[in-house]
Amino acid sequence: MLDFAKFTQYSKPGPRYTSYPTALEFGSAFSYERYIHKLETQERSHPLSLYIHLPFCRNACYFCGCNVVFTSREDKKERYIDYLERELDLLAKHVDTTREVIQMHFGGGTPTFFDAPQLERIIAMIRSTFKNFSRDAEVSCEIDPRHIDEAQMKVLQGGGFNRVSFGIQDFNPKVQEAVHRIQPYEATKAAMELARACGMKSVNVDLIYGLPFQSLATFKETLELAVSLDPDRFAVFNYAHVPWLKKTMRKIDETTLPRPDEKLSIMRHTIDFMSERGYQMIGMDHFAKPHDELFLAIEKGELHRNFQGYTTKGGADLIGIGLTSIGEGAADYNAQNFKEMTQYEAAIDAGLLPFERGVELSEDDKIRQYVIMELMSNFKLDIKRFESRFGVVFAEYFADAIEALRPMEADELLGITAEALTCKPTGTLLIRNIAMPFDAYMKRHAQNQKTFSKTV
Repeated sequence: MLDFAKFTQYSKPGPRYTSYPTALEFGSAFSYERYIHKLETQERSHPLSLYIHLPFCRNACYFCGCNVVFTSREDKKERYIDYLERELDLLAKHVDTTREVIQMHFGGGTPTFFDAPQLERIIAMIRSTFKNFSRDAEVSCEIDPRHIDEAQMKVLQGGGFNRVSFGIQDFNPKVQEAVHRIQPYEATKAAMELARACGMKSVNVDLIYGLPFQSLATFKETLELAVSLDPDRFAVFNYAHVPWLKKTMRKIDETTLPRPDEKLSIMRHTIDFMSERGYQMIGMDHFAKPHDELFLAIEKGELHRNFQGYTTKGGADLIGIGLTSIGEGAADYNAQNFKEMTQYEAAIDAGLLPFERGVELSEDDKIRQYVIMELMSNFKLDIKRFESRFGVVFAEYFADAIEALRPMEADELLGITAEALTCKPTGTLLIRNIAMPFDAYMKRHAQNQKTFSKTV
């Protein structure tokens, strides 16, 4: 049983830690010239991970925090593909494209808002640039079940895609209406059946809790419907309400959002529900079947986290391609492309990669990144392994962080010994709070309530 009064006191703004340092620390101090140098001097032995951002959507989903361009015009999509092709040509001048590609992901927007011939062209462009895809590469795509047909799915199959994720969010009609995303259960079921018929190895779904008009009772119904589709993985995200950043979120009536204690009860029930049905909790918001590679990775303590979420493909250099995409190089730098289409196109027209900003990690950043990502991925930090890797004494280096964690230790959210820092089952619900004391930049943002979404 959760003490909700105790838990809700921890509800405060905090990062989701898809990176450390977070994107707030990206800036112009990491220059274009420095970025090009990093690309050109990457170790050839490091494999590549590719993220391709396909930003277009026909209509707005009010909960969405992605960088999206709303359009119904075919010429805009064709123009974007032309620029992607030119960006790939520029990348080939600075990246050794013969390196092994072990992961590729299409995100958006709505990647399947592009029709079958357009998707085929995009895939062909990428594979003609990066020719060395691993035989067991993870090749995945986010799919809106309302925008997928057999021709598109067969193009994905032919392009080597083996993993797809379907956005559901919630099946309750009142919730769907409030977030401007009407999506019947039958449409989702048909899309998932199509994916399996086309040989997709892993068929996954995304849910969101914390949406308007949601309650524990309504989300229980959504979970029952979702599990009836037998997905291989679930991602169950905590809705990040940031209307100061995303204008479409201002259309949501904040008085209809569930309270922190209701959200905690939803997540606690979700964990129990998934466990009873054979799914293992992975990181802070994923669940997988026992045969899934994410499950096996967490059993070995080898799960990783990056801008694409949880992955087993650690050690790869992530190359971001397309509008607003983010790249990550060997735990050494992060780089982001322009967010505005006019700037993105102007850079490519000038013969430059569309790089806007980034950050180069200091040694302190690397130390803190390791700790935060271990906690976010595996709910545990092996202190002896950490000390051996970095040559520092954990208790001395992080004396202030350990002191900040003592109240959480007293609340039985975690345990701290000389050997390990370990999250207890209830502490996994507050893993962002547990990671935050190790973040050297948090003091800079602590007083600004409009920086991050609430942790609960």
